[in-house]
Amino acid sequence: MPPTLASLVQHSALKLTVRAGADRLDTPVRWAHASELADPVPYMDGGELLLVTATNLPADDPEAMRRYVRRLTDAGVAGLGFAVGVAYDDIPEALTAAAEEAGMPLLEVPRPTPFIAITKAVSAAIAADQYRAVTAGFEAQRDLTKAAVAGDGPAVLLARLAAQVDGWAALYDTSGAVVAAAPDWAARRAARITPDVERLRDRPAPASVVVGDADDRVELQSLGAGRRARGALAVGTGSALGTAERYAVHSAVALLTLTTARSRSLQGAEQRLGAAVLRMLLSGQPDHARAVAGDLYGGLLDAPFRLLIAEAAAPSGTDPFAETLEAAAARCGEPLLTVPEGDRLVVLAADGGAVAAACHAYAAAQDVRPARDPGGEDGQTVVGLSAPAGPVTVSLAYKQAEQALTVARRRGRALVEHEEVAAGSVLPLLADDAVRAFADGLLRALREHDKKGRGDLVESLRAWLSRHGQWDAAAADLGVHRHTLRYRMRRVEEILGRSLDDPDVRMELWLALKATSASPPTTP
Repeated sequence: MPPTLASLVQHSALKLTVRAGADRLDTPVRWAHASELADPVPYMDGGELLLVTATNLPADDPEAMRRYVRRLTDAGVAGLGFAVGVAYDDIPEALTAAAEEAGMPLLEVPRPTPFIAITKAVSAAIAADQYRAVTAGFEAQRDLTKAAVAGDGPAVLLARLAAQVDGWAALYDTSGAVVAAAPDWAARRAARITPDVERLRDRPAPASVVVGDADDRVELQSLGAGRRARGALAVGTGSALGTAERYAVHSAVALLTLTTARSRSLQGAEQRLGAAVLRMLLSGQPDHARAVAGDLYGGLLDAPFRLLIAEAAAPSGTDPFAETLEAAAARCGEPLLTVPEGDRLVVLAADGGAVAAACHAYAAAQDVRPARDPGGEDGQTVVGLSAPAGPVTVSLAYKQAEQALTVARRRGRALVEHEEVAAGSVLPLLADDAVRAFADGLLRALREHDKKGRGDLVESLRAWLSRHGQWDAAAADLGVHRHTLRYRMRRVEEILGRSLDDPDVRMELWLALKATSASPPTTP
């Protein structure tokens, strides 16, 4: 710790005597400075031991001394050293009384002790304190480095850091979620400042901010060296960080950046490996894919997984959707295979795992936002999700994900699962401009015929098809004789030039009727 007035009084070579303010000798001393100015305050920085001989001071004037001492106290001067045997043989009573009244420590400096000796003692004590702090800081760096190299995860490193700063520490991922905290109770405290972490995340790294108050001070540091932070570190203490604690925090930031932000070359290598594994799975070579996957992706292929295809609103390297999935995988230790394909991202993730849950949560948040153009600059990420699959059914899962993605785009949804497509109706898929154009063209001749008042062929066709060609039932629905309905159906065949005995013709006509009668889809 820095030198105090008490440590200077206890310095045997200085022989200082306390004449006032004995209860405030624990005050730290930042420097010792001699000045004979009547008003030295403009040249003070606070925390000094001011050394005087009172050559230019009216030290016998009580009112003058009260003003003098009060100004020193207001300026943050730590104490006053008065040299006896120079201008005065003893400290004047007026100065002693003023110091006692203001609570200003007053030290008597004997004639044999030069001011320079006091200055040297303060300087040496400050240097020794700084050396101890730097040495402790280096020890903290070594301790934290050992924890990081041990490979036991960030929790051990955070525990060491919390001990070094005598407080708590927490690590956040790119989404602002708490990854680890030490001690254990700190997780709830760390979660309460998530909004501050999210604001820090939006600033270019490196960035830092202090939140809380003097008794609950929390310093946030971003992790990463690029434009976008890869996470954040929170350090909570009861007071401002000292030199040794500052060394420890800076070391932790560097180590956590290395462990949470993989190098670009490693990311590229993993992506190339993932792309090779995906190509082998799609080409029907699951055994070769498993051999290439190794420990990195092998665990993913040993259990049911989902294949999802996402059309990202931003390039895959900076897409927050991809970062959300990676953060969820990192938190839970799940394997995750991601392969960029142009403006798409293909992902293999464990069925029912944390990544799949993060995907659904992200999509749910997107669906409640105002509708945007998916292809625009501010468009949302659109995801198609396959049914649970295994290594031998990846090709089918890829097709399922593509089909679900198509439906998601048409419906204006952020995510659609294949099970939802398979279990739902095909009718919403008819709300496509190309399908509507085909339907309008197919039925145009019949509608023009009806407009001229020569029959109700369209509604008659609808009734007949809905009754599966049963003449009596369809005629009853229309309120006409069955012979009339038979005549109308022959006219339909004549006008269209197609036979209603052909099941393909009946199917196309029924879908055309459905497509033209369906209301335009609404965007949620």
